[in-house]
This record gives sequence, structure tokens and C-alpha cells, in this order.
Amino acid sequence: MTQLKSFAITGCLLGTAAGDALGLALEGLSRRRQAKMFPVLDSHKLLPGGRGMTSDDTEHTCMLAQSLIVTGHGDLAALEKKFAANFAWRLRFWLLGLPAGIGMATLRAIIKLWLGFPATKSGVFSAGNGPAMRAALIGVCFGHDLPRMRVLVRAATRVTHTDPKAEYGAFAVALAAYIASHGADIAPAVFVETLGEHLTDAEFLSLVRSAADSVMRGESAEVFAEGLHCGKGVSGYMYHTLPCALHVWLAHQKDYRAAVTAMIRLGGDSDTTAAIVGAIVGARVGKAGIPAEWFDHLAEWPRSVAWMEHLSERLASHCATQTNGASLWINPLALFVRNVLFMLIVLTHGFRRLLPPY
Repeated sequence: MTQLKSFAITGCLLGTAAGDALGLALEGLSRRRQAKMFPVLDSHKLLPGGRGMTSDDTEHTCMLAQSLIVTGHGDLAALEKKFAANFAWRLRFWLLGLPAGIGMATLRAIIKLWLGFPATKSGVFSAGNGPAMRAALIGVCFGHDLPRMRVLVRAATRVTHTDPKAEYGAFAVALAAYIASHGADIAPAVFVETLGEHLTDAEFLSLVRSAADSVMRGESAEVFAEGLHCGKGVSGYMYHTLPCALHVWLAHQKDYRAAVTAMIRLGGDSDTTAAIVGAIVGARVGKAGIPAEWFDHLAEWPRSVAWMEHLSERLASHCATQTNGASLWINPLALFVRNVLFMLIVLTHGFRRLLPPY
């Protein structure tokens, strides 16, 4: 059991990181501009030599893993407050590290936390896709215990986002990741039916059903995205991100490379959307199913690939034993130095976009 959990959790976390890093250099670009600037997408594009770095998508997933280790088990009645409070403190100190590219809703929520709002009152009304980018691990770890998974998804979402749409999307990602971790394909119609047993929002279910129907008709993700008015790129709005991400996952359930590149090529918020798809498919294929060069060429420190694997193993151990433990230490000064360098790299990359080809 521990070995199976470790396989899926490691694949989910490294799948998040690899997708995030691959999509980061293309974030915010339209499909057309992507194709002109990066006609071949087989390696990271942020740094010379095909090297890449991760963004807040991976950072939030790692912080969530730490909070799951510390508070994920125990009394269900107290779980929501305990988990939210622990995750909220991690978000507070994460902001002090000067992260680049933080979403506005998340920024406002963390400022409220520093002003003294409790974690249960800090969220802002937003349907951004931030909660979905960190939800897959919850499903992999606790999908077998639906009440616990639901409480943890709710807590992880509402710390920053209170619009129900954000929570629906995060729950769908957690459920998809749990299903993927079982190692077998699921028919698109069956996934819609399964999701409908747990969610009742007609608008969201209609969007997911349209994605499933599109996959069954053999339509490309590009055609489906155009139908959602995302022809130039997938936005960070949850009801744009999630239908497109689920479409790509359902069409490429055991092919990590195809899934992540297809998601990125839709344009728009490509690092987050690729992180979401990468997490789900990664839970299915494990580390071995991710192109080795995509995480071998991550220029990350102190959250190195080895550190993330260690974190995954610790989380898997506590999931298997159903006990809480100590989080994995990481040097805050090293994180600050890394973030300053990352910000300079992102700014340089931004200036590069002002140049041709257009």
C-alpha cells in the first residue's frame, strides 16, 4: 500500500513541477504567438540549455503536502480548521519570500491573513484556478475517504478563494487525480457520472459533460477550447481552465508528454493549466512516465527534485499509517535568494517577449 501511494504521490508532485516548468516560459502567450516563438516544445524554455524553473503552482503544492503531513489525519470535525490554519501560516511566510507572479486573489487573501483574519475568513470572492493547481494531491492521498477529501478540498480552497466555482473545480481535480492513481483509464461519460454523484452545480457539470462529449467525438482540444471562447488562450477563470484541462486529461490519460504539451499549446495560463494536467496524469504514470529530461533539467533549489521526492515519500508514509508527523524542513533564506533570482529571470524573459517574432 505504501509503495503504491508513494508511486502515485511522487508522480503527482513531480508531474505538477514538470508541467509547471514546461509551461512557464509560454504563460500568457496566445496560441499563435506560442507557435511563432517556440515552434518546437520538447524542453524547458525559460533558461539556456533547455533548463527550467517552477512557479507558485509547484510551491503551493509542496506547501499543501507539508500541511497534509502535519494535519491531514485525525478527527474529521476539527480537520478543516486545523488544516486551514496550518496552510495559512505557510502562505503568510511564502509571501515574505517575494514570490513572482502571485495571483491577485491569493495576494489579497494573504494580506488579510497578515492583518489578523483567521484562515476561515481570509478568502476573497474569486473563481480563479489557484485552488485547482494544488488540489490533485488531496485526491491521491484521500480519495478513498470522500468526507475527508471534501473537507480538505474545501479548506484548501477557501483560505484564498470563496466563490463556489473555485471549490467545484478543485474537487473535480482531486477526484480526477484519485481516479488516475488507480492506474486504469476511465470512460469520459463515466467520469461525468461519477462527478455528478458528488457535485450538483448544473453549470459546472454541463461544462464537464461538454468536454467529455467532445473527447468521445474525437474533437481536438483546440476545437473544444474555441467553443468556450478560449481560442486565443485558456484563461485563469475556473470555468475555462477546468473543462479544457479535463478534456486534455480524458484524451491522454496515460501519455504524460502528449497531455502536457497539448495543454500548453492551447495558450493562455499555460503554467497552471499544465501543472493541473501534469498532476493528474503524473498520478497515473508515476515518475517513470514523465520524460526524464523534464525534471532532470529543473534548475531548482532548495526545492530540488530530490527534495520533492523526499517530501512525497514522507507524505505517502503518513497516508499509509494514517498518522500526522513533522513537515520536511527547508531553508527559508535559500528560498528568498532563489526567489530574487527567479524574479530577475522572469523579468528578463518578459522583456524578451517585446521582441519579434510577433
